[in-house]
Amino acid sequence: MNKKQSSDIETLEAKLGYSFGDRSVVLEALTHRSYAHEKKNNKNYERLEFLGDAVLQLIVTEYLLERYKDYDEGLLSKLRGFFVSECFLSKIATEMELGEHILLGKGEKASGGKYKESLLCDIFESVVAAIYLDGGYDAARKIIIAHFGSKIDEDISNSTFIDSKSELQKITQRQFGSLPEYIVLDESGPEHDKIFLVRVHVEGLVTEEGTGKTKKSAEKAAAAKALKKLGNEK
Repeated sequence: MNKKQSSDIETLEAKLGYSFGDRSVVLEALTHRSYAHEKKNNKNYERLEFLGDAVLQLIVTEYLLERYKDYDEGLLSKLRGFFVSECFLSKIATEMELGEHILLGKGEKASGGKYKESLLCDIFESVVAAIYLDGGYDAARKIIIAHFGSKIDEDISNSTFIDSKSELQKITQRQFGSLPEYIVLDESGPEHDKIFLVRVHVEGLVTEEGTGKTKKSAEKAAAAKALKKLGNEK
């Protein structure tokens, strides 16, 4: 580990609120396959991501069971799925600026790898695994709850976990016999940091627009607005 990597890990530790006893494990968690290939190193984040996904699922499951005792298994399962999803975890990783700490090969770096939602989610999971291996389950749970326990509560309170696209489709099919139509109106920004503007149209009923860093997130934003409007018109 060189001086720059050591300093970078110190910065990440400050963001996490956790100091690693063995920094080699977090270095592995931050290493992309492209970087490992360039450095002729056979270790990268992928095996840790596999472990981190399981640890994170257990932490979120326990948290939901403890906090939401009146919720049935079906709703708890839906909530857990949302809070361990790529969409949710990549937002947490973006807020932490986790992308700045990923070790990427030249090609992956040039293509904006540190901004990719799928990679941010994977690296977040691998970092969770690194904390688990270094400090144990209690340490991992403490860090995770500190970072997004309040976000879980907020999203549940605001019903953010509801898949707005699926809900809108169910309502329009059931009540109006039609399907929502989504149209991309605009794409702006550099390739690695695009902003999409999408319009959703339910024939004869409602038209709304939404923006997002991916087409899918923009569609969800537009669908959420459409759901709200339909609810207000009932």
